[in-house]
Amino acid sequence: MPDRKEQSQDNFQENFMIEKIKQRPINKRRLIRRTMITASMAIIFGLIACFTFLVLEPVISNWLYPEKEPEAIIFPEEPEEMLPEEMLEEYIQPSPSPSPQPEEAPPEKLELDESQVQEILNRVVLDMGDYRQIYNVLSEYVKQLEQYMVVVTGTKSDTDWFANVYESKNQTSGIVVGNNGKELLILTDYSSVKRADHLTVSFSNGVQADALMAQSFQDGNLAVLCVSLNTLGQAMPAEDLHVASLGSSLQRNLVGSPVIAVGSPMGSSGSVGYGIITSTGGQVSLADMNFQLLTTDIYGSQSAGGVLFNTSGQVVGFITAGKSGSDMRNMVSAYGISDLKQMINRLAKGDRIPYLGVIGVDVPKEANRQSQVPFGAYVREVEMDSPAMLAGIQSGDVIVGIDRQDVAKMSDYTGYLLKANVEDVLTLRVMRLSQGEYRELTFEVTAGEAE
Repeated sequence: MPDRKEQSQDNFQENFMIEKIKQRPINKRRLIRRTMITASMAIIFGLIACFTFLVLEPVISNWLYPEKEPEAIIFPEEPEEMLPEEMLEEYIQPSPSPSPQPEEAPPEKLELDESQVQEILNRVVLDMGDYRQIYNVLSEYVKQLEQYMVVVTGTKSDTDWFANVYESKNQTSGIVVGNNGKELLILTDYSSVKRADHLTVSFSNGVQADALMAQSFQDGNLAVLCVSLNTLGQAMPAEDLHVASLGSSLQRNLVGSPVIAVGSPMGSSGSVGYGIITSTGGQVSLADMNFQLLTTDIYGSQSAGGVLFNTSGQVVGFITAGKSGSDMRNMVSAYGISDLKQMINRLAKGDRIPYLGVIGVDVPKEANRQSQVPFGAYVREVEMDSPAMLAGIQSGDVIVGIDRQDVAKMSDYTGYLLKANVEDVLTLRVMRLSQGEYRELTFEVTAGEAE
């Protein structure tokens, strides 16, 4: 018989083999808490990573692939007009010759009396073929000019009485005035695009592209739109990107010269009108600037738009509506392009237009000679609550300087102001009539922003 010791060992082994290891109970609250903490940390680190990527991505991209800065748009300076006596002096002054040459007898001039001239003109007979040829030439010339023109379509979404959404569209003309290497810059009228939610530009070759407003000048009804060259892509190769040439509206012989109105002079896009410039002496007085007004004999729409081209393919005027007299409402008129160049340059760069609120004119020579009114920008009116009024400028003052620049006429004042920036503090030197004589005063004016 097995002894007691061996029996006890067998019992111990049997008891040991049947033991079960009991697992530790799971704490569900702690598990849920840790899971939530882990998920929260993952979300937080994800947000931090996204934020860091958004902040650093433009920096890294610009470092690896630096963007090309937009090229500055520079318009040619206006040529200085020669006085008649200067032209005569230049014409009479003989040109130096390296060696004396024998004088040649001047050719005899053939002088015709009035009857002979009339007889020659009577021999010239134009038939319908000649007129047809003339207008065919003009039609081909218009086709060349239309490559600079675009149709701007503004789309606005709205709802009717029954909460149904509908779109309203408004079209106007525009002209390509610049290419800065990144964008095409288009000059158009502000009133037609100011309420648009979306702008589309249609070029003469049928290509359409989205546009954004770079900047606007509401008082003058001017706006510059920009179209990204990247959005045009291969649809508009470089040879199809035509930029109009801006001419001069300050030439003395402009009156009577032929012009062609292109854009929407008859109120609809693609219309055209032929005529001549009938006057250049009008002005449109706005706050801080005056625009030259060109009138023509072209009968158009009271909502006309577009530009005036001369026969050299240059823009001489930007058509504006509602600026002519009540008896000439349907005659096409335009801002002289020379007064717009500096403004277009500021709008094209997206700069805000500085504003003082002075409505002024030039001082006539008669007023200077008879009443000793100093030359400068004569303040005819100061707009209510404008920076100029708040600084103390009054009607009847003559602005003779801005900062260190002398002002001899209103265009000088406008030119210096357009070189300043909004919120700049400008020092205006003003001559004010006091006790029968003009005395100089100085005012500090903080430039506001024009609408």
